[in-house]
Amino acid sequence: METTAVRKDVCVRRVSSRADFRRYLDFPRRVYRGDPNWVEPLRMDTKEKLDVRKHPFFEHAEREIFLAWRGDEVVGRVAAILDRNHNSFHDESVVFFGQYECLDDTDAARALLDAAADWGRERGMTVLRGPVNLSLNDECAFLVDGFDSPPVVMMPYNPRYYLDQMDRCAMAKAKDLYAFLFTSDAVSAPDIEQMAERIRAETRAVCRTIDLKDWKAEALRVQAIYNGGWVKNWGFVPWTQAEMEHTVKTLKTLADPNLVVFAEVDGKPVGFGFGLPNFNEILIKLHGRLLPFGIFRLLLGKRKIRSLRSPVFGVLREYHHTGVAQLLAIEGIRRAWARGFDWCELSWQLEDNTAVNRFAEKFGGRRYKTYRIYERPVGPPR
Repeated sequence: METTAVRKDVCVRRVSSRADFRRYLDFPRRVYRGDPNWVEPLRMDTKEKLDVRKHPFFEHAEREIFLAWRGDEVVGRVAAILDRNHNSFHDESVVFFGQYECLDDTDAARALLDAAADWGRERGMTVLRGPVNLSLNDECAFLVDGFDSPPVVMMPYNPRYYLDQMDRCAMAKAKDLYAFLFTSDAVSAPDIEQMAERIRAETRAVCRTIDLKDWKAEALRVQAIYNGGWVKNWGFVPWTQAEMEHTVKTLKTLADPNLVVFAEVDGKPVGFGFGLPNFNEILIKLHGRLLPFGIFRLLLGKRKIRSLRSPVFGVLREYHHTGVAQLLAIEGIRRAWARGFDWCELSWQLEDNTAVNRFAEKFGGRRYKTYRIYERPVGPPR
């Protein structure tokens, strides 16, 4: 196997065999052994995410995955990712690192990040940034605070010592991301309903739930709103039609359609938001395997889930500052509590998205977790 980076007694090699790919999938269990808050990703999801032949992300991206070895022992793993859409949209030359897992071993951490940087340098990249899995439209960042509880669905979790590893490897903060916690008693219903009525009167906006029978057309509506509303956000990358259809198709079996809401003005979709039941309440017990019986536990346990994640809500740019986004959030909150959920996480939000962060706090949200994306120059060849 080709060695791509060496640090003292640690060497990093590309994953090039089925045996090494199994090691890549298995390795996180060593890192999190005994950690009650870790939710092991479903192996089938990790395989699907990395499939360059089938996943629509790789229509505009490429990747390489690596294992770090100390002798015959695997001590870390990482994916190097080049997203041409990101670099074209932002006029950058970024190689992302993702799916990072490492023992408490600084030399292994340096070797892994060097391998990702070297791979990017070979392709003309000048900045190493991450973690992202596989883009900012997926899981991303390291947990900085809030280690006392498991992550919600599609949010990351990691050991505290990863933060020390980033510091020792000269990785600097690029951006912090916030997660807000809402409970069903945070804001009184009269206050919420009064604001909602005022917004409806001022904007003529009405809310409706998603039509899953017409999910492909609904996916296009989501794509248009997302790509039009988030275009100025840090790290934003437009969703392609194939990516949006893939995401909606994946989530439509898990999502509660009563919690997927469009805002329309005069019949035109101008915003959307959705709440996703926190399936990590079940996945934490499945240890990464959905088959043969995990699928039944997942489906049967869906009704018992008591928490919710709101991963995204927003509106077209011309409807910013009109109250439509607040109306979507109010509608989502109302529906969540009516469905019997006890609490909801709004995540993630950029640290400098002042309007959304203030809105979250106004409605009783408490910032209870912080995440961080790191970066450094790729540097000259070693």
